[in-house]
Amino acid sequence: MATPLGSAPFGMEARLAGGSGDTEYGNDATPAGFFSADFKRHDDLKQMLDSSKDNLKLEAMKRIIGMVAKGRDASDLFPAVVKNVVSKNIEVKKLVYTYLVRYAEEKQDLALLSISTFQRALKDPNQLIRANALRVLSSIRVPVIVPIMMLAINDSVVDMSPYVRKTAAHAIPKLYSLDPEQKEELVTVIEKLLADRTTLVVGSAVMAFEEVCPERIDLVHKNFRKLCNVLVDIEEWGQVIIINMLTHYARTQFIDPNLQEGSGEQPDRPFYEETESEEEGASGSEEGGARKKAYVMDQDHSLLLRSTKPLLQSRNAAVVMGVAQLYHHLAPRSEVSQVTKAMIRLLRSHREVQSVVLTCIASMTTQRKGMFEPYLKSFFVRSCDSSHIKILKLEILTNLATESSISVVLREFQTYIASHDKTFVAATIQAIGRCASNIADVTDTCLQGLVALLSNRDESVVAESVVVIKKLLQTQPGEHREIIRHMARLVDTIKIPMARASILWLIGEYCDRIPKIAPDVLRKMAQTFINEEDIVKLQIVNLASKLCLTNPEQTELLTQYVYNLARYDPSYDLRDRVRLMRHLVFPADGPNSRLGKYARRIFMATKPAPRLESSFKDRDQFQLGSLSHYINARASGYRDLPDFPAEAPDPSVRNSVVPLPEPPPEPARLPARQRGFYSDTSSDDDSDDSDSDSSSSSSGESSGEDGESSGESSSEGGGPARAKAKGRAPPPSRGVSSLRPPQASSSDEEDSGENGSSSGSESGSEDSDSSAAPQPAGEPVAPAPAPAVAENSVDLLLNLDAAGLSGSVCRAVPAPVGSELLTPSLGGFLSPLAGPGPLPAAAAPAPAIEVVSAAHVPTTCRDLVGRVAGSGLEIKYRFTRAPHLYSAKMTSVELTFTNTTQQEMRDIRVGNKTLAPGLALHEFAPIAVLAPGGTVSSTLGVDFHDSTHPAKFDVLGYGGRCVAVSLSAPMGELLRPVTMPAELFRLRRGQLRGMNEAAGSVVSAGAVDPTAVHRRLQQALNVGRVDSDDTAGVLRFAGQTLSSDSLVLITVTLPAADAAEGATIAIAVNCEKMVVGNMLLKDVKDQLS
Repeated sequence: MATPLGSAPFGMEARLAGGSGDTEYGNDATPAGFFSADFKRHDDLKQMLDSSKDNLKLEAMKRIIGMVAKGRDASDLFPAVVKNVVSKNIEVKKLVYTYLVRYAEEKQDLALLSISTFQRALKDPNQLIRANALRVLSSIRVPVIVPIMMLAINDSVVDMSPYVRKTAAHAIPKLYSLDPEQKEELVTVIEKLLADRTTLVVGSAVMAFEEVCPERIDLVHKNFRKLCNVLVDIEEWGQVIIINMLTHYARTQFIDPNLQEGSGEQPDRPFYEETESEEEGASGSEEGGARKKAYVMDQDHSLLLRSTKPLLQSRNAAVVMGVAQLYHHLAPRSEVSQVTKAMIRLLRSHREVQSVVLTCIASMTTQRKGMFEPYLKSFFVRSCDSSHIKILKLEILTNLATESSISVVLREFQTYIASHDKTFVAATIQAIGRCASNIADVTDTCLQGLVALLSNRDESVVAESVVVIKKLLQTQPGEHREIIRHMARLVDTIKIPMARASILWLIGEYCDRIPKIAPDVLRKMAQTFINEEDIVKLQIVNLASKLCLTNPEQTELLTQYVYNLARYDPSYDLRDRVRLMRHLVFPADGPNSRLGKYARRIFMATKPAPRLESSFKDRDQFQLGSLSHYINARASGYRDLPDFPAEAPDPSVRNSVVPLPEPPPEPARLPARQRGFYSDTSSDDDSDDSDSDSSSSSSGESSGEDGESSGESSSEGGGPARAKAKGRAPPPSRGVSSLRPPQASSSDEEDSGENGSSSGSESGSEDSDSSAAPQPAGEPVAPAPAPAVAENSVDLLLNLDAAGLSGSVCRAVPAPVGSELLTPSLGGFLSPLAGPGPLPAAAAPAPAIEVVSAAHVPTTCRDLVGRVAGSGLEIKYRFTRAPHLYSAKMTSVELTFTNTTQQEMRDIRVGNKTLAPGLALHEFAPIAVLAPGGTVSSTLGVDFHDSTHPAKFDVLGYGGRCVAVSLSAPMGELLRPVTMPAELFRLRRGQLRGMNEAAGSVVSAGAVDPTAVHRRLQQALNVGRVDSDDTAGVLRFAGQTLSSDSLVLITVTLPAADAAEGATIAIAVNCEKMVVGNMLLKDVKDQLS
């Protein structure tokens, strides 16, 4: 008779296999077993473990380990599993030890019964069994077995297997936490492990050192050089621990490399000095050098930096961040920038990694803004970013904003305000306020933009704008009376407490500027007092007190009414404050009492303007990349980073049998396509990496950073393909990027080669020899001179720089009617209209923007170096307003050298150059001989990058003597004059409204002559005149910035001819770069006032 299925035990099916009578155990339990009354948990596994067959035991252990891996509780199987610790099968024994490591601490009593078995296993021939036995033994946290564990660790430290020694290192912190009194003996064991030469052991040994005795730096002295040499071969997590330990060690053994930076420089000396005085001063300079010795980096310090630099290419984000924090805390300022590219690469990783990396970058940008400024676009917010990632990127963009990049940053912020994430929008408005506070040139522009947000439909946007405007108005309240009035009208509509409180504070603080509006606001607030939040009530009471002191006739009774309401308010803070204010405003002794005399001075005291600073400014107290730094609070177990010593300790303590390796020789400069991603030359010399690294969606970028090997192989083996690509014309979608001068193409090719870019056409289109490449049959070959009309849009873009060689050459850039000017990628006046091929005959030519000659060329020279400062060499300069032959982006400066001495001057040339990021300088031709009393003129080219930052360089004379020169240009000289039809002018101006328009006015002294206005304005600014109707009183001027080709439109509206004296002249400057527009507006107002 067959046995029914339901009568079989749960999870087991009994059947005959091949007539042998062997029982097979099923892997799946029957569903009915869950509701069976006689259900026994894991009964089938216990039977399999009690079986005499090793295959059943192995199958049971696999299933048990699978349960543990999934997080299921298998502790009730401990007695059945621990019995199999004596199994002869090596596979079963490995799994048993794995299980025991997990549950030995929970089942200590049962684990103690097998202690003798673990001790015997420590002598097993198999290294895995020995290591697992030690691991299980150290997991039994019972003080009774501490001596047994100590003996086992001492034996395992000298084991022949590195894996067993590594396990012994892991057991040391467990034993120390169980019995701290064993520290002295454990330190001896750690000293042996630190001397181990096996890379598998070193990482675990350092981990044990950090857990047990991190203060014993004497154990690290003799192993320091060994750790630096083997660091690249250690496992990734061992590298993280060692880098952190070496960071703390270096802060105690080496002096600050930035403390004495530049202390060895020679003092300023005259440009030309007599030989006798030079000989007399030789002995004095030797004595001064002995007193003030230049800083020389310790060889071990340099070894540490060189050993960790290759780890920037690690695939592990923790290793890269470890090296970044080491360079941040230990490296000289000139070398810290080497970690920039590696940290930017980590931004393509998971959002958890992005959060940590962005937190570190945000902290670094408060001190080292120049490191990440070329990679500004890498921090643009993406739609797929989470909220905290967006806010971190916003913080970094705000920290990196400068006068040259603020226009790009504010344009990004304009886009972010339309986001649906309210927290992100509020943070964006706060960031705009910080930019306005930090950069004075855009304060008015930001205020106008924030005031425009007050009409937004979203109440949270309006409320946040009110709070930020309140902080900005404290810096210059007298100039923005209309804004205060406008905000006072919003009291009836805004419901958010913080915004209402900010408006009431502004009205109370500047009530004398709006004497008619403030009492009415107080009357409205008194009606809704009992329904307001506490923060609003406090500001209502403050407003009433201030108005009662400044306007008692209208507000005295109203103030007493508000005081009576607050007297019975539930908030004790409000009641106490009103009780104090009543005695100050309405003293019992009358207004002539001592308190009454000082009441106005107390309430109406001048408040300091708030400082809008980064929230990451105070995180320098924590080590970069640590948990405490991430959460901005001291976490448990955090160790402060020690300060640098005033004097370096004795370096001989690090002398050991491991010799100090000599620094590698300076590598020869390889071609661009053979250099690595982290080559020294690329990090120091290339300044255009931001174009390739900052684009967030480029496939070539990701392939270059994530697959360096593929990029290198393609660059080596793709020579013919690249050469062929250079012969092809670039696609029309290249847009503005093809406007670079031919001299910049080589650096761009180097950048694309380093980053592994797969875009061959991009590098080919920027090659300076592309005009000589063969063209496909059937296409007409362009003649050598610049043609009057380009054949297609590609030729048009390639010939733009050539057009700059002549002031009257037409740039002939077509401008479609509906084009945008916000960004080049959106298709502006620099974007091509059609693909290759001639235009149809029926198509009418689009209105063009033409480059014209300068209407006024300055003839007055200004002093650059006086003859006293130059020791007889006098240098004057003037701006020629002519295109520079080297690059159309450069400003031509004519230098006039005059020798005022009686001796010849030889070999006058440019020496060292100290240029801000983005600036470039083309040296003038060296002057071989300058006769006494002679004068020589030469031309210097400077690309000021559309900023007023000075170009600093040295002018060298004979004998190596130099004089420091700082040359800056007014914004009006950084333009090229252009002209266009009046219709196109109006169209472009309409596209540059809002924050891209700077408007102002000046008061005329009498009748205004349009011709005089033309002359005076073109003397100050290098702009072209746009044909306009002068009788209507509207004058128009146009220009382009030299470096970025940004269009500048100036509109001057004159008063009527019969206007009375004191009429105003309205001025409007429209430019894509807001800083440029504001500076030009100021120059125009100064010229016309």
